[in-house]
Amino acid sequence: MPLPSRPLLVTADSDLLDDLLRLAAAAGSEVEVASDPAAARPRFLLAPLALIGADQAVPCLRARLPRRSRVIVVARGAPADEVWSAVEQLGADNIVMLPEAEPWLIEQFAGRPRPPVVARTLAVIGGRGGAGASILAAGLAAMAVDARHRTLLIDADPLGGGLDLVLGWEEVSGLRWPGLAQAGGRVDPPALLGALPHRGDLVLLSFDRKELSGVPAEAMAATLDAAQRGRDVIVADLPRQLDDAAVLALQAADRTLLVVPAELRATAAAARTLAQIRPHCDEVSVVVRGPAPGRLRPRQIAHSLGLPLAGSLRPEPAMCQGLELGKPPTADAKGHLAQLCRRLIDELMSTRAVTA
Repeated sequence: MPLPSRPLLVTADSDLLDDLLRLAAAAGSEVEVASDPAAARPRFLLAPLALIGADQAVPCLRARLPRRSRVIVVARGAPADEVWSAVEQLGADNIVMLPEAEPWLIEQFAGRPRPPVVARTLAVIGGRGGAGASILAAGLAAMAVDARHRTLLIDADPLGGGLDLVLGWEEVSGLRWPGLAQAGGRVDPPALLGALPHRGDLVLLSFDRKELSGVPAEAMAATLDAAQRGRDVIVADLPRQLDDAAVLALQAADRTLLVVPAELRATAAAARTLAQIRPHCDEVSVVVRGPAPGRLRPRQIAHSLGLPLAGSLRPEPAMCQGLELGKPPTADAKGHLAQLCRRLIDELMSTRAVTA
């Protein structure tokens, strides 16, 4: 689908909406309208300009919409104190009052800035513990870089053992989740990407070996905002027990891959995991990992889950041995995992909109 090129209005105040529609019409600009944060979320990062009515400033803050540039809060008359506080925490560029700001708002509508380039996002979740989701996520990120896409790999599973270990990056310096959590997610997007561990076009956000109960939603929102504008591909390795941060990543995902070992109990467990995913991401498909002790076929598992089959993985003993020695998966860009990851990245990027 093409990226929306129209400003987004977020308000349930009919009088304010009438004013904003009138100003947009005076500027010759078409707009999209959302009455609340839930309706706004799918379009919020993509719109070239977002105007939030004073009536929705606090709800948008509570809904933890991701931080972005070109956000204006609009009020009819003097806003309440709680609106001023919400504006600051939302990171809005301006708060303006009508009717005084009408000429300025017409100029903003008339500017027609180009929509931002938005990264394509893959979420990866294991159908059960030890399914191999982290290895698939790391392989996807590596093959995205191999295809010359600027990539961010997000480790959002605090019980996953660490994607830095999967990549052999435990000694690579840079900001980890605890440091970002201490900043409350308030980090300038370019500075955030530059502070994370990176090699070439691959950037990693992972945990350190210190205790962290989970990923703060504010930090995840800041990370997704920075990556949406500064990367081509985002790969997020998510926990099976969804927290607020994981939900944000799922909602931002263009596609979610559910990794399921070819076993009966794993398929049953994956059905429960799928029930949690479904409300947050429409595009879910399954990757089946062998071996299959009971000779379950990948298509049988996909059919039982009611999901399209994205692909299957065969055992690769040499890759598993390499992981123990700090060699990342798909390091040589060969093998079944590399082939699958390359195809999945090609499919993801083939649907990327091209904007003028």
